[in-house]
Amino acid sequence: MKPVRILGMSGSLRKASYNTATLRAAGGLVPEGATLETFDLAPIPLYNDDVRNAGYPPVVQDFRAKIEAADAILFVTPEYNYSMSGVLKNAIDWASRPPGPPLSKKPVGIMGATMGLWGTTRAQYHLRQCCVFLDLYPINKPEVLIAQAQTKFNDKGELTDDTTRQLIRDHLANLVGWVKRMQAAV
Repeated sequence: MKPVRILGMSGSLRKASYNTATLRAAGGLVPEGATLETFDLAPIPLYNDDVRNAGYPPVVQDFRAKIEAADAILFVTPEYNYSMSGVLKNAIDWASRPPGPPLSKKPVGIMGATMGLWGTTRAQYHLRQCCVFLDLYPINKPEVLIAQAQTKFNDKGELTDDTTRQLIRDHLANLVGWVKRMQAAV
């Protein structure tokens, strides 16, 4: 049986981002029978429909092809102003446009980390609203809402919190299970 291919992306561009560190940690916690490839959103230009109509830029073509090839998507989002980051929203905008939007009907995992007390709850809620419109299928539990991230990662950006590590592991296992159930239903 071929492995479940997950494409992960962090909605933060900050060099020492806790969300990017979460994505790296997830890479080491993927269950057997699955892989996690990451995509750096930094090179993706701001969405402009005039540019899209003239032809997708090469980095966007690559991004869309990687989404198309993936069995599932893992979004790791910071929370900016009670919502997801503009970087992540911009990438979603590029990936949701015709022809054949590659995001459509993909299983999705959602995680996020913040230094605050709410653990990206509002950002994840807004991202879930986008998932409804885009016909994406996010798993519901366990939620990975990493609050006070500065206490859960060391100065090298390594996840040190066992509870968070287990939540990520369980989230990814549920995402892989969701993919397999969806594939079996087809």
